[in-house]
Amino acid sequence: MLHKNSTAVFAIPPSVHVLDFGGPAQVFYEALEAGAALELKFVSLHPGYSGTASSCGVEFANLRDYDTVSLKQGDIIFIPGLAFELLQDSVFLDSTRGFLEWLIEQHYNGAAICSICTGAFLLAESGLLNGKECTTHWKYLRQFQDRYKMVNVISNRLFVESDDIFTSAGVASGIDLALYILEKRHGSLFASKIAREIVIYFRRAGNDPQLSIFLKYRNHLEDRIHTVQEWMTHHFNEKFTMDHLAERANTSPRHLTRLFKETTGITISQYAEKLRIEHAVQLLKENNKVEMIAAECGFQSTNQLRHLFKKYTGVIPSDYKMS
Repeated sequence: MLHKNSTAVFAIPPSVHVLDFGGPAQVFYEALEAGAALELKFVSLHPGYSGTASSCGVEFANLRDYDTVSLKQGDIIFIPGLAFELLQDSVFLDSTRGFLEWLIEQHYNGAAICSICTGAFLLAESGLLNGKECTTHWKYLRQFQDRYKMVNVISNRLFVESDDIFTSAGVASGIDLALYILEKRHGSLFASKIAREIVIYFRRAGNDPQLSIFLKYRNHLEDRIHTVQEWMTHHFNEKFTMDHLAERANTSPRHLTRLFKETTGITISQYAEKLRIEHAVQLLKENNKVEMIAAECGFQSTNQLRHLFKKYTGVIPSDYKMS
């Protein structure tokens, strides 16, 4: 279900790494354009300073003062990475105390917080990471652990979630994290739409577990196959023929069958089964009855649902609900 009237705040520190905030900001902008009830705000870490320069020299202007923004449950704050030299400067860190106090207050009010790359250092300065797991850029893991001994630093992770606080390893993982948050809040179909809009068809999870079928098998640039996958994603509970799919891809059924397998590594029928099973899993989590799930997912019978569910998950639906 879509979160309504949410605000995403992007804190822009001096010497910010442009892609650290630009990647997640673009993801959330595309979500806004796609109909999510979002408002994006960009704030300075220092009241009265509406502009700052990035680590590569790009300058920002018209930033809001952070203390003019008050957040609530469902809102989110992004803290992007910045030049590590600043994070070793006690004068700079002292200058951020007001921002960090504000950060604590917003989290207390229910706002989620995300750090990208070395932004985890600023987040740790607030104390909000004490007793929690986190990650940061691989290059600075040792320095982070040495400085913040009350934080459990996890290596070799793209991002870590701990009590509505998210930390990520770097530029690309910030995009992965942003898509993950959209999937949690708006659903897999919505996240898939945003991933395709920004031409990122393959979304990685924090510890790279099995990916959502709505995002997996999309790591390609074959537009005809994307067209077929897009239609199947929104009509997986309907009966279809190869002739119908081939017509949508403007090719022959035989060529589509071969091209789909070459592009994705699985057959069209396997893809359809995976779509239906993933949706069945979501419906099971909502405590729906097996009969309703079978009909909703386009299975011919509850027996077919049970057979394919066991094939892809290793258990039958009733056992899955109890696990």
